[in-house]
Amino acid sequence: MTTRVLVGLVVLGALAVVAVLVPVPGPAQVRLWAEGLGALSVVAFFAAYAVCTAAPVPRTVFNLAAGLLFGDVVGISVALVATVLSGLLGFRLARSLGREVVLRHLHRKPVRALDDRLSGGGALAVASLRLIPVVPFAPLSYLCGVSALPTKPYLVGTAIGSVPGTVAVVVLGDALTGTTPPALVACYAGFAVLGALGLLRAVRSAEPKEVTAGKTVAGREETVARTNGGNADPPGG
Repeated sequence: MTTRVLVGLVVLGALAVVAVLVPVPGPAQVRLWAEGLGALSVVAFFAAYAVCTAAPVPRTVFNLAAGLLFGDVVGISVALVATVLSGLLGFRLARSLGREVVLRHLHRKPVRALDDRLSGGGALAVASLRLIPVVPFAPLSYLCGVSALPTKPYLVGTAIGSVPGTVAVVVLGDALTGTTPPALVACYAGFAVLGALGLLRAVRSAEPKEVTAGKTVAGREETVARTNGGNADPPGG
């Protein structure tokens, strides 16, 4: 096991411990911290959002706090930009530390199939997964990072797929009581359905390379055979 792999395991383990053991502040607490910083509150909140959610810390509390602190327009803008940056941090961390491990196991069919499906699905697959509320943000960033998915479609998918949920939480979430309004629950259900449909389409279009290549070769051979058969001289000709 190489030093890079060991470092990756240690880092991911540390992030998991932080997410589980460190208490997550409520939106009201985040508001008090931000207000104490005065004019730097937007910058401080943005940095905290991006760094904390790159670890497996839920984004919901930051989205609620964004609306409470800055209002709908500014809150949504800050939350979305911080979300993309957070996704990029998690993606690059996983790629630099974990891609080597995946490459060593690409000869295994399940690993290759998952890698092909995710990378072949591109921005649509990422956006669809981001839409599904039960899919955790940071672990998905790590999974995309260790896959062959290029950075650009990953970021595009993350940005597009994160918009509906972020806007819904900032606008509809009740940061003061911590309850989830029925309208937000209905939005979550709708996002989940859209995400599932988009993911299904992305998976179907991202057929593993081996299968696609095999079908292509077989199709060409069949075409050649038919052509040869049609142009063959008749017996005795």
